[in-house]
Amino acid sequence: MFDEIEFDRIKRLPKYVFAEVNELKMQERRAGADVIDFSMGNPDGDTPEHIREKLLESAQKTKTHGYSNSKGIIKLREAICDWYKRRYGVDLDPETEAVATMGSKEGYAHLAYAITNPGDVTVVPDPTYPIHSYAFILAGGNVVKFGIEFDEDYRVDEEKFFEDLVRVFKESSPRPKYVLVNFPHNPSTATVTPDFYVRLVALAKKERFYIISDIAYGDITFRGYVTPSIMSVPGAKDVAVESFTLSKSYNMAGWRVGFFVGNKKLIGALQKIKSWLDYGMFTPIQVAATVALNGDQACVKEIVHKYETRQDILLEAFSRAGWPIRKNESTMFVWAKIPERAAHLGSLEFSKRLLVEAQVAVAPGIGFGEYGEGYVRIALIENENRIRQAAKNIKTFLKQFEDNK
Repeated sequence: MFDEIEFDRIKRLPKYVFAEVNELKMQERRAGADVIDFSMGNPDGDTPEHIREKLLESAQKTKTHGYSNSKGIIKLREAICDWYKRRYGVDLDPETEAVATMGSKEGYAHLAYAITNPGDVTVVPDPTYPIHSYAFILAGGNVVKFGIEFDEDYRVDEEKFFEDLVRVFKESSPRPKYVLVNFPHNPSTATVTPDFYVRLVALAKKERFYIISDIAYGDITFRGYVTPSIMSVPGAKDVAVESFTLSKSYNMAGWRVGFFVGNKKLIGALQKIKSWLDYGMFTPIQVAATVALNGDQACVKEIVHKYETRQDILLEAFSRAGWPIRKNESTMFVWAKIPERAAHLGSLEFSKRLLVEAQVAVAPGIGFGEYGEGYVRIALIENENRIRQAAKNIKTFLKQFEDNK
């Protein structure tokens, strides 16, 4: 009999909570249920026409089908730097301070692999998008967490954030080498002020750590909120890198286009590891991504307006169904407390029962970390009619818990 060989790195990964919900969702659909799916941040709109046309045009050229540059073609890296210059007034070197990635998840996995020594500690506030933690865990590092606290308008309590972060540095051994932040935040939608990054850069220089900032939802903001960038802080490039993705702003999720900018040492490490592990994205995709970043941004405004409208509709409809939720200022999500009458179920059981009994799929907060318990994430990826139908289903579902008020 063959003795099984253990894969220790894979054993560090827990059971993927979302896989359990997805499997249940597929079972319901196979049984004929019409599931209204808010569980995944997968944009339902088309990629803007001018971007698709550029892809087709480039794909017709015979010289665009070979291996590409693993760090991104120079025109795309220049477009990335120009995007930062227009938006944040930041000067970046496309050769040494920018790298294109196959979406942000690939970028985080490869960056962590390149810069993490066994046992290195990374601080990742909780709840969090899973790759932010598990990129470092898979690379052999350890993760320390603390809970993000925010007010009723989903604005981060910045004083408490820094109090907790300083405490973590005092208590951790070895001392953390990296701090990862993600604002606007996935899953909680929480936002920060520009001063947040000024304080974070100053602390990084004092305590000697690198900052990894994710602004994937930087474009998707409402009611006048403007996403700040850590790159705008003087001296940030000494201690920080920042990531962005075209997935949400341009409805290009399946295209897998992202990028990192900032500190030359970290960007150089990511460029080097990618040169060994991949050949970069298909060149026509990179050419089209260049057009997306350099072109008319009216398409982004239309996408943002769609999400804001859907949020307003969902909050109004769900409130009438007995599930009051407050407005937020950013992202394509709603971070919703489980209705009080059903709070005893916990986020996973609530999500599973909501799926089976109301045919409405949401993402359980526990899947984003222990501080996500008590919440679910609702992605704004269904149209107005589907949102209103979901509210009707939810109203019926919640009636069974009226005695638990």
